[in-house]
Amino acid sequence: MSLRLRLLVLSLVLVAAGLTIAGFVTYSSLSAFLMKRTDSQLDAAASNAKRVLMAAPTTFDAKELGASAPGIWSQLRSADGGVVVENQGYAWLATPTSPALPATLPPLAGAGYLGPIARFGVPAAQSGSSGFRVMLASSGTGGVFVLAASQQETEQTLHQLLVVEFVAGGIILIIAALGGMWLVQLGLRPLVRIEAAAETIAEENLTERLPGAEANTEVGRLARVLNTMLGRLETSFAERKASEERLRQSEDRLRRFAADASHELRTPIAAIRAYAELHRRRAGRQPDDTAHVMQRIEHESRRLGRLVDDLLLLTRLDEGRPLDHQPVDIGALAADATDAARVLDPQRRIDLRVTGSVEVVGDQDRLRQLIDNLLTNVRTHTPPTAPVVVTVSSDAAVAILEVSDRGPGLSAQDGARVFERFYRADPSRARESGGAGLGLAIVAAIAAAHGGNASVSDHHGGGAVFRITLPLLVDQVLVDQVLVDQPNGADFPLSADRPLPVDRSTR
Repeated sequence: MSLRLRLLVLSLVLVAAGLTIAGFVTYSSLSAFLMKRTDSQLDAAASNAKRVLMAAPTTFDAKELGASAPGIWSQLRSADGGVVVENQGYAWLATPTSPALPATLPPLAGAGYLGPIARFGVPAAQSGSSGFRVMLASSGTGGVFVLAASQQETEQTLHQLLVVEFVAGGIILIIAALGGMWLVQLGLRPLVRIEAAAETIAEENLTERLPGAEANTEVGRLARVLNTMLGRLETSFAERKASEERLRQSEDRLRRFAADASHELRTPIAAIRAYAELHRRRAGRQPDDTAHVMQRIEHESRRLGRLVDDLLLLTRLDEGRPLDHQPVDIGALAADATDAARVLDPQRRIDLRVTGSVEVVGDQDRLRQLIDNLLTNVRTHTPPTAPVVVTVSSDAAVAILEVSDRGPGLSAQDGARVFERFYRADPSRARESGGAGLGLAIVAAIAAAHGGNASVSDHHGGGAVFRITLPLLVDQVLVDQVLVDQPNGADFPLSADRPLPVDRSTR
């Protein structure tokens, strides 16, 4: 059974029950009222008859009895139960009717203004006639008045009431059924809209929301709860899709990483094998080639070792292995790195600018490798005459390390992928000078392992700016002083009372 039909049947049952109870109460009230009115008529007739009898006991006859109790069947019985006077109160009817009194009348009782009385109902002596309401009262002279009022009018009135109630109840039920159908349909209209909207919602269309009625209604609260559930489902499915996409990208990167790593490892291994075969073939005929061959094998072995070390480092960083956690002065670390870079590339101008004391918590060796890789990237991909500026500063709770150069810069495509593993901005660059494409990937991984990030942008005057942000050890007290490290080792502070920051971990 549908909800509409259940609601309609329930409402009709409730209406029918209400009508039944109302009809029963109405019928009972009217029946009691009519019975009380009949008893009042009998009381009045008994009082009149008793008064007439007491006034003229010797001349009291049927005529006077009928006059004192008009429209009522009445008798006067003696003390021994014999009938003294009788009045056929309903003789004027086409078919006269009279009560079928019992052979033995019930005793009188009570103490009303009429004295002891008795009331009871009896059927009519004639078949097909209405019953009678009988009253017995003392005559005052030792006899008993027997008065009986026909219940025909009462029965007709109650019958008419039943007919009216049944007809009115039927009409009310029909109206209630039609009105209930309309009200149920109107009340369930929001549910119909919710049902139609729910049918359109699928896994691919979880952004839809169910229309709701007023927020203070049951349907409105249901729609709000369902919309909340849909929002959570949408979030869950979005997270699942994002997780699947990340997994797919991770698998793609892993396959690409494995392929690139195999390709990069195959090159030095092939070179070592080629030189070993060359040595084996010429060892007896050209002894002078031995030193050259061994030198090349040693070079390729070192190159292979560096590549393996880089791969192992990336693997450890990806696995989230713990790093050292100690205070590290980024300014002092950058000063050591720039000194080493000037030794390796004496023709290039490398400036260092440190603003204030910038300290972070991290692994000093890894952070030094981060700076070295940035400087190596500049040395590899820019001309020797392109100057470099290393800047260390802080902003709020973030330490900032920037390495900017005046080289050829990066395109938008290269800038978006420059931190990917084995990615080279210039694919035609020889591995001897360009490396395996892991340097900047290691930079990004080290920064991420320290809770920071790495980014690259274009320099306003040409070139590229690599920016590393790391969480500060403590809030920095910025000073209005910038330390400038001049090229070629000519270091001096702008203020004589502010020395160049040093690595506090070596003190």
